Amino acid sequence: MKTTYRLALANLPYAASAESSVSDAVAAIGAAAGSGADVVCFPECFVPGYRGRDKDVTTPDRAFLEYAWEIVAGAAGKGGIALVLGTERIQNGALLISALVIGRDGTRLGFQDKTQVDPSEERTYAAASSGRRLFESDGLKFGVAICHEGWRYPETVRWPARRGAHVVFHPHFHETEPGAYRPSAFADPANTFHEKAALCRAAENTCFFATVNYASAGSPTTSAVIRPDGTVLAWQPYGQAGLLIADIDTAEATGLLARRLKDET
Repeated sequence: MKTTYRLALANLPYAASAESSVSDAVAAIGAAAGSGADVVCFPECFVPGYRGRDKDVTTPDRAFLEYAWEIVAGAAGKGGIALVLGTERIQNGALLISALVIGRDGTRLGFQDKTQVDPSEERTYAAASSGRRLFESDGLKFGVAICHEGWRYPETVRWPARRGAHVVFHPHFHETEPGAYRPSAFADPANTFHEKAALCRAAENTCFFATVNYASAGSPTTSAVIRPDGTVLAWQPYGQAGLLIADIDTAEATGLLARRLKDET
């Protein structure tokens, strides 16, 4: 039974436009497939772009999103690679942050919506009530926790880990602010808590944790893969665009500590 899988984290710059986000994603999917990766994950809302400060993103458009999803699914199917695409979607008139999961054959496996939005997002995005999902591709079981909910709500990672997830993907958007500390090493003690939280999410659940950010100058966090013991397997140099490639052995992802939680406590 296969236990070794290759992950690709698309640590890419913010796209110049919604249309460019699709072409950028297709190019990265092709490159990831060419590297032999089994799955590629993109940052939060990569298509059409996260609606942060100073970001000029097109008006939410259901037709465009459907078009974009079909294009990236076709690229995934062509490359024979699974895909976790940070995106948004419109449900019952509300704009949700989500991740679209595509199988290696290009079929949609479903969405993981963001259920815990940051207070700063509440004027733009709604918190979903759709709950958590466990996905599987070619024997690799995984969950998705998006940005704020993965940093601050450990339950969003524990849920898939308790159900057998080998890895939890963590698409996020985190760019520098004026006067902010600029790290040069992962989980730098002088930096904010965020990357230390990534170490905790892996160690407290005995699963891999794969966090992926955009590439931007002075970014306070970067993309990384954390082992189930809470040590760093690989991390991308800050602000450097490209694919972070890492091989994981799912035999290490026992989920032991996640399953030992006593629900009654």
